[in-house]
Amino acid sequence: MKRTTALIIVTLLLTTITVAQVKKMFTDKKVPNIEVSTLDGKKVKILDAIGTGKITVINFWATWCGPCKLELNNIAELYPDWKKDYNVQIIAISIDDSRNTAKVKTYVDGRSWNYTILLDANQDLKRALNFQAPPYTLLLDKTGTIVHSHTGYSEGDEYILEDQIKALAKK
Repeated sequence: MKRTTALIIVTLLLTTITVAQVKKMFTDKKVPNIEVSTLDGKKVKILDAIGTGKITVINFWATWCGPCKLELNNIAELYPDWKKDYNVQIIAISIDDSRNTAKVKTYVDGRSWNYTILLDANQDLKRALNFQAPPYTLLLDKTGTIVHSHTGYSEGDEYILEDQIKALAKK
């Protein structure tokens, strides 16, 4: 009887700890401060690039990813209004490997993307965030806390993202 009671107490205690740990994983989640590169090769910590005080959209993409390019092109059309209306910044991070980083600059130069472009050529940040494939989008509040993440892209997702940005801007 004592053994059963002890087992129940230990199980409840471990369950409580596990629930608390899982809850912590999904609240107050921050972007890990991994080093990435600018298009000109300068190393920068991602948290320095994000800064504070602005709603931030981080979009992971690749030159070989058709949905990624479509999403970023569609967001580019809305971005001037987002900046003005919601004080939002967009950081597009390419996960192209080091053999293809030259393609990234060439591709970006041919677009009207007026947001920060960074490179995660070794995919260290991708691994730290534990996502499988682009496009992968994070929405951060003004304190840098991840409040939403989304994998994939369907035409019109940028309007859903705008609704989430608008809700954050009101807080």
